[in-house]
Amino acid sequence: MKRIVIGILAHVDAGKTTLSEALLYATGSVRKLGRVDHGDAFLDTNTMERQRGITIFTEPAIITTRDLTLTLLDTPGHVDFSAEMERTLAVLDYAILVISGADGIQGHTETLWRLLKRYNVPTFIFINKMDAPAADKTKLLQQLKKRFSDGCVDFTGSHNGTEALADVMEDIAMQSETAMESYLEEGTIPDETIRELIAERALFPCFFGSALKMEGIDEFIAGFEWYVREPEYGGEFGARIYIKYRTTRKAID
Repeated sequence: MKRIVIGILAHVDAGKTTLSEALLYATGSVRKLGRVDHGDAFLDTNTMERQRGITIFTEPAIITTRDLTLTLLDTPGHVDFSAEMERTLAVLDYAILVISGADGIQGHTETLWRLLKRYNVPTFIFINKMDAPAADKTKLLQQLKKRFSDGCVDFTGSHNGTEALADVMEDIAMQSETAMESYLEEGTIPDETIRELIAERALFPCFFGSALKMEGIDEFIAGFEWYVREPEYGGEFGARIYIKYRTTRKAID
């Protein structure tokens, strides 16, 4: 079984915690689907988080599927808590970048993209809120390719094998010489080559759905489970320890 540490990042209000809740519920990790606006999200445990409806502290959860054990880290989306989010990046094996289908790429989304590049974190993209009237899949993909990378490719149906990716196989092949050689010789690209492209940040699988309505969640889980690979670590053990200091102010009479 593969063991992966994954972080979920997004511009505030893109539906990051809602996606986290949907992943937990879909995999049977929680019995009740929590909602941020109802103040009962499983990962928003702090009283202030529940009152304000935003994530302030990075919260962990364990998700288990047939082939994966995920340590899921739900990070703050508000720019005021960016330092808390950035501390998390150093420990991630993969990231899920959540983008609102209604709003597209926003200012803080671009900041997150640059940070993921700086920390060299392989990234899956989930375009959320596709049930919104303004959501346009074609325009969103064009925006992702123009502002992020040509390696942003629609992986809809990818959990059904490489046959489901036939329409975008040429786009995948354009990301490396090895992939292009396989495509020209065999008309397809091996799954292991696709996994390698993702791990090397040459390819960014894109999935679409609505976390609040549980649309596209099972497909995303299946695609993620299939295309991630467990990182190989060196023989020496290493760790980073972060200590949080809380200061209190006392009134002076």
